[in-house]
Amino acid sequence: MKVLITGTSNGIGKAIAEKFLSLGHDVTGIDKEGATIDSCNYTHVVADIAKGVLPEVDGVEILINNAGVQDSGEDIDVNLKGTIRVSEKYAFQDKIKSVLFIASASAHTGAEFPEYSASKGGILAYMKNVALRVAKYGATANSLSPGGVTTALNDRVIQDKKMWDKIMSLTLIPKWASAEEIAEWAYFVTVVNKSMTAQDILIDNGEAAKAEFVW
Repeated sequence: MKVLITGTSNGIGKAIAEKFLSLGHDVTGIDKEGATIDSCNYTHVVADIAKGVLPEVDGVEILINNAGVQDSGEDIDVNLKGTIRVSEKYAFQDKIKSVLFIASASAHTGAEFPEYSASKGGILAYMKNVALRVAKYGATANSLSPGGVTTALNDRVIQDKKMWDKIMSLTLIPKWASAEEIAEWAYFVTVVNKSMTAQDILIDNGEAAKAEFVW
């Protein structure tokens, strides 16, 4: 299938692109940074989803909105407005089969940087709007909300033992997901899944669910 993924130069986006490529799909990646994937089935476009010129990519079958920033001063512009801009350009056409948004656990809890949480909460609302509108093509639209993920973006806390121990104490299953695990979810939701739409999947090792019963 023809897959378009934003934010493919590193982290979750790169892992998702590599998952699809490993299974023989044609992948186009859009990122502000240069290509870090070497495959004959991969096309890389350097572009800013918030304000750059988006490439012409016809007949996208799977669209995965992953690109984002954190506590940058541009979280709303990139994470929300940029994602809307990408989706409006590529999602609403006859070839589309699935649209996926990478949101965040903070969209549910609000427990992160203010603009980041707001941008990801907006993605959940926009995802449902997209699901309503792509249904006429027989397509699904869903989102994944990862909690902590072991990517370079989070090295600051991963490498700080005191902070890491505190995070683990607040997590029901004391670990974080890998980017590769999120990629497996992305593949399942966009390719294997044919019936779930307008839904968000929270993948946070039980951080939001953790509670202590006091008798």
